[in-house]
Amino acid sequence: MTRPLLITDCDEVLVHMVRHFADWLDQEHDVDFAYGSWELAKNMRRRSGEPLTQEEMWGYLHGFFPDQMHRQTIVPHAREAIAALAEQADVVILTNLQDQCQTHRVEQLAAFGIPHRVVCNQGGKGTPVAALIAEYQPSVAVFVDDLPVHHQSVAEHAPDVWRLHMVSEPQLAAGIAPAPAAHARIDDWHEAQAWIEARFAAAEPAPPIEVLATS
Repeated sequence: MTRPLLITDCDEVLVHMVRHFADWLDQEHDVDFAYGSWELAKNMRRRSGEPLTQEEMWGYLHGFFPDQMHRQTIVPHAREAIAALAEQADVVILTNLQDQCQTHRVEQLAAFGIPHRVVCNQGGKGTPVAALIAEYQPSVAVFVDDLPVHHQSVAEHAPDVWRLHMVSEPQLAAGIAPAPAAHARIDDWHEAQAWIEARFAAAEPAPPIEVLATS
């Protein structure tokens, strides 16, 4: 019988990113960051008060990854939870980074004690999640991510996958509502581990959640 499969995001799920990104913007680029939205461009403003465009935001993100990844710190209890879950399931980290950052992410996570397969992606995560399901043929699968848009994408492309919305940065979590397409919202790995283990034990497909189709 096949094993369960855990597909998890990295930034703000396994490692903190936004707080370190904000420090770097402040120290190196005179850009302020406000923890008000999961859309990063809306949170970024020059000292003059002028917001940044999406193109400018992506430019800063590409500057942070991979050169500033050494700033990132592990989310509390993530290492222990992933290690425990890996005893009963396959684990894949699905991270939205450019392909040239894949080695950097693998090395970063291994240094934090999370030595699992890393898949880089750009755009919605529904298609790569569906591809991983086809590859592993798991008894049950759980997807963890901090961005609501990815839960909706997975709901559309791999609806049998359980979807857990997690935002591990407390300052960011306070301003982000639970993802409509997720089955649960848990921001702490102790509680999340128990929820995931229960899904693994039941080995049942996720119930459907009606969501609006993405364009």
